[in-house]
Amino acid sequence: MASVGLQFQASAGDADPQSRPLLLLGQLQHLHRVPWSHVRGKLQPRVTEELWQAALATLNPNPTDSCPLYLNCATVAALPSRVSRHNSPSAAHFITRLVRTCLPPGTHRCILMVCEQPEVFASACALARAFPLFTHRSGASRRTEKKTVMVEFYLVGQDNGPVEVSTLQCLTSATEGVRLAARIVDTPCNEMNTDIFLEEISQVGKELGITPTVIRDEQLKTKGFGGIYGVGKAALHPPALAILSHTPDGATQTIAWVGKGVVYDTGGLSIKGKTTMPGMKRDCGGAAAILGAFRAAIKQGFKDNLHAVFCLAENAVGPNATRPDDIHLLYSGKTVEINNTDAEGRLVLADGVSYACKDLGADIIVDMATLTGAQGIATGKYHAAVLTNSAEWEVACVKAGRKCGDLVHPLVYCPELHFSEFTSAVADMKNSVADRDNSPSSCAGLFIASHIGFDWPGVWVHLDIAAPVHAGERATGFGVALLLALFGRASEDPLLNLVSPLDCEVDAQEGDDVGRDSKRRRLV
Repeated sequence: MASVGLQFQASAGDADPQSRPLLLLGQLQHLHRVPWSHVRGKLQPRVTEELWQAALATLNPNPTDSCPLYLNCATVAALPSRVSRHNSPSAAHFITRLVRTCLPPGTHRCILMVCEQPEVFASACALARAFPLFTHRSGASRRTEKKTVMVEFYLVGQDNGPVEVSTLQCLTSATEGVRLAARIVDTPCNEMNTDIFLEEISQVGKELGITPTVIRDEQLKTKGFGGIYGVGKAALHPPALAILSHTPDGATQTIAWVGKGVVYDTGGLSIKGKTTMPGMKRDCGGAAAILGAFRAAIKQGFKDNLHAVFCLAENAVGPNATRPDDIHLLYSGKTVEINNTDAEGRLVLADGVSYACKDLGADIIVDMATLTGAQGIATGKYHAAVLTNSAEWEVACVKAGRKCGDLVHPLVYCPELHFSEFTSAVADMKNSVADRDNSPSSCAGLFIASHIGFDWPGVWVHLDIAAPVHAGERATGFGVALLLALFGRASEDPLLNLVSPLDCEVDAQEGDDVGRDSKRRRLV
């Protein structure tokens, strides 16, 4: 499905399904509320009203179901009728699956998505995941025709009027961000090295009128970024710290999104095996998601200062590679004894969050990373893990995940019990835990937090997306929708306002388990 153009339209118009294949998709109770007059023009002359009603009567989703309406040119598919409290009401994951399996083939196709208005954003992002951009299959390069999929939403329930133009533009920006992130993650390192990733950042900056700040190679060493430099110094393409900054007039707070951009992770000298190394092109998923989300957020109007910080490196093996027992001085001023070169993501992110705190003056720092394999054990394949110093923001992340389809579940935040795992006799800390059975995903996040300090009065949120960044062998673009939803209240876009769980001023530190002076941060 590479090179498919995705177009969101208020009305996709009428067409014979033999010339424009059609997928009708929604929960069964919602499909029953679609009047025949609305779908008639998309199904006739191939499908009659009687056949349409008979198809709806045969659907019995458990959890999903589908029924062909006319050969392989028209299909109706039903989503789960209900979901559990830890899933998205949009049933986003099932949308992606059904589109991949039920959308009829063709050059120009149409999807009629039937849902309630609050599920439009999550549904659109789920649709986008079914159309990856990257492929090197030889057959794809020989095809010259441009494939398109037109998407029309039919809204049921409250607020069931036509989809507004501003909503369509937001869906276009968000889904372009999802597909951009997925394309970067799908691209192998012989093409997506640190140089090319910097070009991707520059291209987004050019679109938005922003010139990126870039610190590279020996400059990193000179300026004290020992984490990023130490991880990437053995690679042919040097490591880099890159920043895109949006600083509008009238901003009331400063937000930093910090992404792990390890374009390939061999494990370094603590090298991975032949079964665990394949797929490590995806270790830049956090940085890719932040790039896609930043592009969409600024295009839709972002009212506060927003900095996207990209920590780029290739964890390679070579004569200059970091060795276990080496000690690095990180940007925070703290020293780290390396006892595992395959625990590299936390090192680059430690420099990134320190920079966000010290140089950018961030009030809110969100770091996003494919950090630990243990994340998939802790919260599974579909839910990212969140670790944060704020009880309110923990709840907000979970709510945002349910609203946008990028699901999130909390990890234990307890530095007074867990951070001792990093004790070193010769440095401020080691980079890997002593006991891998003691909440390793939480510990990995705490390592990052320690470089801004556990008593830092701002909001720090760590999102480990190691498992949900891909589904099988394809990237998902996970994280883009989550960031857009989480910070929707800082947007000028009404749809992002709607899906954001943050809508009032609260004490961002209220309810924390570690005592500190409370400092109020406006939830955006």
